Amino acid sequence: MTTEESKLHERILAYEFDRAGSVFPFSSRLARENGWSRGYTARVITEYRRFVFLAVTGRHPVSPSDDVDQAWHLHLVYTQSYWKEFCGETLKRPLHHAPTEGGPAERDKFVRWYRHTLERYRAVFGANAPGDIWPNPEDRFGNVQFQRVNLQRVWVVTKPWAGGGS
Repeated sequence: MTTEESKLHERILAYEFDRAGSVFPFSSRLARENGWSRGYTARVITEYRRFVFLAVTGRHPVSPSDDVDQAWHLHLVYTQSYWKEFCGETLKRPLHHAPTEGGPAERDKFVRWYRHTLERYRAVFGANAPGDIWPNPEDRFGNVQFQRVNLQRVWVVTKPWAGGGS
């Protein structure tokens, strides 16, 4: 890392997602909305920090894992925190989210970007990205269908042939 990149990395690591005194902080909301444990949520936030670092320091577009993308989506909802504090003061530049426009060409593009992200992760951080948060590209971009459900109103049962969840 260059000196500037090291300073940026330190600022990203120091950024507080949970506001002091908040009854329902960012990490709690992220955990609840995704059905994650506190420990797993903390790990996803760490990986979100790493993804952001890769996104703002690289010369090639990057693509997050689904779990990291969930953290990014939620952070975008906290508009003041995201745009003013995180992008404006921590990153010192905007970081826009550009979702897919759909279709085979877009899928191929995001698979390439995701593969590049995993390669760059290894080069920058000196280790492979954790597989439970960063699945292989085939699993990340497979025929996956997500839908937000209210668990107070519905049951979610794993299909026997689909395997377990996270």
